[in-house]
Amino acid sequence: MKFSLRLNNDHPVSTYLRLAQLAEDVGFNQFWVSDDLFLRSAPVILSAAAQVTKTIELGTCIVNPYTLHPAEMAMMAATLDELSQGRFNLGISSGAGDFLGWVGITADQPRTAVVETVTAIRKLMRGEKAELNGRFLKWSSEAYLRFTPQREVPIYVGAMSPKMLQEIGRIADGGLPLLFPPEHYSNVMPHIIDGAAQANRDLSEIDVAACIWVSISDDYAAAEDVLREKIAYYGHAISPLILQQLGLAQADFSDIEHAIMRESDFEKAKALVTPDMMQIGIAGSTDIIIERLNHLVTLGVRHISFGPPLGPDLESAITLLGKEVLPYFQPQI
Repeated sequence: MKFSLRLNNDHPVSTYLRLAQLAEDVGFNQFWVSDDLFLRSAPVILSAAAQVTKTIELGTCIVNPYTLHPAEMAMMAATLDELSQGRFNLGISSGAGDFLGWVGITADQPRTAVVETVTAIRKLMRGEKAELNGRFLKWSSEAYLRFTPQREVPIYVGAMSPKMLQEIGRIADGGLPLLFPPEHYSNVMPHIIDGAAQANRDLSEIDVAACIWVSISDDYAAAEDVLREKIAYYGHAISPLILQQLGLAQADFSDIEHAIMRESDFEKAKALVTPDMMQIGIAGSTDIIIERLNHLVTLGVRHISFGPPLGPDLESAITLLGKEVLPYFQPQI
């Protein structure tokens, strides 16, 4: 069993240094940081984290080929892998349409953009020329790295839609499928399996991380409150396929989105989050977290990725997960 942490890029850099060291100490295998627009830079955060850790893998979750050019993506990945001595994982996807809209970008051909980006980066990491005449990338024979990467950096694809989930199976070293709710795993895997079959790949070659939102604390009300805030902020951007599992639709989040984006009233937005919406993630004590995750393991999960908000106190949450949750599932390898 593999375990990872995912954090948003909204904390001071010094916080990530403490959290990365703690995650390594309590047994996590990977430490991922998002690269959402207008927050702190994930590559800078991970560069700093690489220098205070020794064994934990580090990764972006995610960068996209619209706001970060694939050539610069490859440069960043190879350099961070060199800095971390072979511990970097490149997590990419097409990005969130709402957030791209902030800077006037329309994510045309998102699946094609991701596939061609993965193809180009693989060539560059192998020291090859990445000459392409695709629908998204049109690169000349001068498209190659002027230094030698120390290895082919693993590429993880983030996905929510069926087509992008197929690409995890078809082209990726790993997958970061968002499971809202966690039980959505049973709907996600058939698409990944289908993609792997199309490419004649063995599913065991692909590290599929079951990406969930969790908020852990002995103070149930506090744990629930920070998860409620997370759902209020991001709920409207969750795909219809996922919301359908809970009997919800994006329209159900319109008043919440208005309260946050137009009124800047987080308390009002949180008050509008319903019990059904709260099932998007898991909130509560260690026992509650374990009970909900047991079903995931039964479904075949071999990599659990704990995502934000994690809990009302980040260090306490990581410690609880590492000392009480991770050991519970280790015997089930």
